[in-house]
Amino acid sequence: MAPFSTSNRRINGPEDNRRFPMRGRLVPVRLLIPNLITLMGLSAGLTAIRMGIEHRYQLAIAAILIAAVLDALDGRVARMLKATSKFGAELDSLADFVNFGVAPAMIIFTWALDDLRSIGWIAVLIYALCAALRLARFNVALEDEEAPAWTKNYFSGIPAPAAAITVLLPLYFSFLGVPGVDVLKPLILVHVLFIALMMVSKIPTFSGKLIGAKIDREYVLPLLVAVAIVAALLFTYNWAMLIIGSLAYLAVIPYSYMRYRSLAARYRSGKTRSREVAPAETKKSLAELEKKITTPRPDRLQ
Repeated sequence: MAPFSTSNRRINGPEDNRRFPMRGRLVPVRLLIPNLITLMGLSAGLTAIRMGIEHRYQLAIAAILIAAVLDALDGRVARMLKATSKFGAELDSLADFVNFGVAPAMIIFTWALDDLRSIGWIAVLIYALCAALRLARFNVALEDEEAPAWTKNYFSGIPAPAAAITVLLPLYFSFLGVPGVDVLKPLILVHVLFIALMMVSKIPTFSGKLIGAKIDREYVLPLLVAVAIVAALLFTYNWAMLIIGSLAYLAVIPYSYMRYRSLAARYRSGKTRSREVAPAETKKSLAELEKKITTPRPDRLQ
């Protein structure tokens, strides 16, 4: 009998399945789509690093913006297709670290902080490390199922994509022709460290997850028009719009902090009052309080 003969055993039988457990298992294509989007974003982030090394900064920033758009899409596509997985979550975190931690650090270092040598490198190193710590903390926070529903509308610190866009703010000014931006290296270094520390801070910032969940029918058309106008302005006056957007985002952080404290105080006071009612009504009271906090007022969008 030949040494590799299969005459005495069944092909693709139970014995083969035990030896090769993955044989015969088909993976739906829809499960791959979110991961493909994540890999496309990672490719954009790696391309941004190359563009930064070659001093092609405008293309580098464009690549980071593309990575940010793809990062916003992959999770939503995964939930729409019911294709969420732990593998996809880990891949997304690794891609975010490269796209929004390493790539902006390399761009800002080669553009301005290279002349500061070790001090400039330490600044971008701190930024990249803070991005890694921020992403690790975010992954752990996802497992907190006891947090109130309204807290999902807030991040703890600046999210990595927003940090990557705002940390490049000095480059936007230089592209507009503002004189002397690239020579203010100490201020650029302070700006990088400020954004890095904001990423790992516990200051609550708006996430926007609950804001866009539902919208009144009467606001649909104005919202579409507003998005179209912003997109047209971004493509026409890209650097000016990036400056306005970055400054507006930083200016909103104090308001988000005060809003979070107000909601937290209301929730704590309601929770304290609910302890005084009958145990059977406690859970119902807390649910009604969370619904009241998270539901937007009818006269305005939140």
